[in-house]
Amino acid sequence: MSTAAMEYEDGSSSSEEEEDVKKEVRKEHYSSTHKILLVGEGDFSFSLCLARAFGSARNIVATTVDTHQELAKKYSNAIENLIELQQRGCVVVCGVDATTMSHHFFLTTQRFHRIVYNFPHVGFAFPEGNGCQIMLNKELVKGFLMNAKVLLKKENGEIHVTHKIGEPYDKWDLVKEAEKIGLVFCKAKPFFKNKYPGYAQKRAHGSAPDEPFNIGESKTFMFRLSG
Repeated sequence: MSTAAMEYEDGSSSSEEEEDVKKEVRKEHYSSTHKILLVGEGDFSFSLCLARAFGSARNIVATTVDTHQELAKKYSNAIENLIELQQRGCVVVCGVDATTMSHHFFLTTQRFHRIVYNFPHVGFAFPEGNGCQIMLNKELVKGFLMNAKVLLKKENGEIHVTHKIGEPYDKWDLVKEAEKIGLVFCKAKPFFKNKYPGYAQKRAHGSAPDEPFNIGESKTFMFRLSG
């Protein structure tokens, strides 16, 4: 190994990364050959899990609605994770609103094979099962899907939303909302956190944003463009 090679926490290095990026590596639904957009990242631990699995993050764009300063305040590991992602070649973009992202000056120039939003939530204005709270979350998801549709590659592109199932989450009508805007539902696969080592789901909102929330029974819903 060259003395100039950078060594990462998982034992890989920048020189190894050059070799690994040439061959396909798969992690569940995602491939190192996919151009991947991650939306609504908390502490960037999901992005980093994929980057470590692939041996590189050159195919990943990771976004968050938070500013750099908000990330540092809210999450204990966000800045450390962000730095490692950037060292691995990831493009990290702060201040990205999922409901307007197709107009973002950088994202509008890009198209992606996979666009991923894990556990979208607006934060609690009302109790989870309250009709107004459900409506707010439905608006968030609808806005995301409309913008993701614009940024998706026409060939083999998929939008993934990982979402709790059961009451009251089924009332978000995720599949119906997607079909209303012309997306085609492909399938829903059970989400298992242990398949993504290092991933830490965060509350993101309220007085304890760095605390985990209960994932419970969840699925990753997959959509594609029609036609």
